[in-house]
Amino acid sequence: MPASHSENPRQGGSPTVARFGETHWSVIRSAMNKQRPGDAADALESLCRVYWPPLYAYVRRLGESPHDAQDLTQEFFARFLDKDYLAVVDEAKGRFRSFMLAALKHFLANERDKQRAQKRGGGRSFVPIDFHNAESHCGFEPAQNVTPEVIFQRRWASAMLAQALARLRGEYAAAGKEAWFEQLKQTLTEGRGTIAYAALAARLETSEAAVKMAVHRLRQRYREAIRCEIAATVAHPSQIEDELREVLRALGG
Repeated sequence: MPASHSENPRQGGSPTVARFGETHWSVIRSAMNKQRPGDAADALESLCRVYWPPLYAYVRRLGESPHDAQDLTQEFFARFLDKDYLAVVDEAKGRFRSFMLAALKHFLANERDKQRAQKRGGGRSFVPIDFHNAESHCGFEPAQNVTPEVIFQRRWASAMLAQALARLRGEYAAAGKEAWFEQLKQTLTEGRGTIAYAALAARLETSEAAVKMAVHRLRQRYREAIRCEIAATVAHPSQIEDELREVLRALGG
């Protein structure tokens, strides 16, 4: 059985509020350390992994082609440390996603005054953005009344859930229960009354009671993992609940 809340395979109990401290603002502080360029590069990669999908989707919704949106998103991150974007970081504002979107808007406004051949910096590729299948993940949504800001919020919310799911998969893999995770993960989006416990029990060669307990624990850990991801995007634990509501609102909109 997967580890319970009190038997977390990472040996740390609940990672949500108790581990608050390693936030995206912490990553930014590492990125601002000019004396440790290696740490800065790692910090940029970490931020890029989470924020390129919503930022790319935002640029696409503005009307840029897939190729141009890819170039602009790549260049934005390549310049993120080179220019003065970090100098205006105000951690007291709390929401890191708001800072990233504002920084992108500033970047795009400046780019409109330049030649495209110049602004792309010769095709620089300093951060590991994987644009393969980007359109299927981050492309346009059909509704014409959906603004770029709404698209950004939705993609950001989806990115938070994806990060939480990856965190959860890692925990189960570390406990030697990845096969259980792969079988049970579908229950995270199913209503309790629609979960096929008997079929899952047969595939996992265990009892329905064991499956029901495993599903309960998985759902509990998923909620905690989402809160943990949200905690990394704000400056203070008191802001977690508001951001969590924003995630739910964005996905439901």
